[in-house]
Amino acid sequence: MLLLYLSAPFGARVVNYSFPAMPEWIIGCTFAASLYVHFRWGHRGAKSIKIRGFQVMDSHTFFSHRSTINLNGSLLSLHSPVVMGILNITPDSFFDGGRFIRPAVAVERMGEMLDQGAHIIDVGGVSSRPGAKAISEEEEEKRLVPMVKRLAVEFPQAVMSVDTFRARIAQKAIEAGASMVNDISGGLMDKDMFHMVAQLKVPYVLMHMQGTPGNMQKDPRYQDVVTDISRFFAQQLYALRKRGVEDVILDPGFGFGKTLDHNYTLLKELRHFRIFECPVLVGVSRKSMVNKLLGVSAEAALNGTTALHMAALDGGVRILRVHDVKEARETIKIWEKLNE
Repeated sequence: MLLLYLSAPFGARVVNYSFPAMPEWIIGCTFAASLYVHFRWGHRGAKSIKIRGFQVMDSHTFFSHRSTINLNGSLLSLHSPVVMGILNITPDSFFDGGRFIRPAVAVERMGEMLDQGAHIIDVGGVSSRPGAKAISEEEEEKRLVPMVKRLAVEFPQAVMSVDTFRARIAQKAIEAGASMVNDISGGLMDKDMFHMVAQLKVPYVLMHMQGTPGNMQKDPRYQDVVTDISRFFAQQLYALRKRGVEDVILDPGFGFGKTLDHNYTLLKELRHFRIFECPVLVGVSRKSMVNKLLGVSAEAALNGTTALHMAALDGGVRILRVHDVKEARETIKIWEKLNE
C-alpha cells in the first residue's frame, strides 16, 4: 500500500494507492516528488506521509533526525557544524594533486589540519576532477591502503574517511584504520558498496553525481536539479535503510555533473534536503563555481570559497569538506555567533 501526501498552494490531500510488487525505483521517484512538492509549496491540511514504514508527521520527522554519527563506538556530535579536511594522495587532483603523495608529507599535512581543528580527514587515492582518467582498483589500493595504515598509526585518535567508490577498497581502508566511507557515486559505480557498508557498520556519505568524472561535465541536464537529486536520495536511502545502514550523510555533489547555474540553485535550496533528516555535507572548496563566476584560479579562490561556506551553513549544512581548515573553522565560529 502506498500512502502519498500531495500538497499545493490551494490545499492538500492524501491519496491512497495499492500496487502489487511496485518496483523500488518507482517508490523512490514518487516519494521524492511528493516530498519535494510538500515542503516547497506548503503543507496545510493532512500531515502524514507513509511508504513502507517511513512516515512524516511534519517537516521535522522524516527519517530519524541524526545529530551524531557513530564512529567505531564513539559519537561525533553534529549539533555544531564540523570540518572535514581534504587529503588527496593523487598526482592529478584539481587543486593539490601531487603535493601529498609521499607518506612523510601526507603525515605532516594531516597533523597540520588536525591542529587547525579538522574533525575528520578525508583521504582519497583517485582524482575525481572533471575529465579525470580512471585508474585500476589495484592502483587505487596501492596508493590508498598503505597510506591509511600509516596515518592511523601516526594519529590513532583521528577520524579518517576514505574517499572511494569501490566496495573492496572501502573494506580494506576501514580495516587499515579509516572510520567512514565517502562515495562520490552514491552506490552507482559498484553494486556491492551498499552491502559492504552495511557489513562494515560505518557512516556513509551518499553523494550525487550525474555520469562519471570522465564525462560528468559534458552538457549535464536536469528537469529540475533539486527535484531530480531528491529523487535519487530517496531511492538510494531506501536501499541503504533496507540493508540496515543507519548513519547516512547526504552530499548534493557540487560540480559533479552540474552547470554553474545548477550549483547555485542547489546552494540556494539546500534546506529542501532537510526532508530526509540526514546530515548534509558540501564540498565547494576552490571549485569551478567560484573560479568561473569570479574569473580566478583555484589558488585564488579562498575568498569565494568562504562566501559559499557561509551560504551553505545558512542552508543547514553540518559538514564542510575543505582544503583550508583554519578558514573554515573561523567561518563556522562567525556563523554561530550570528545565530546565537
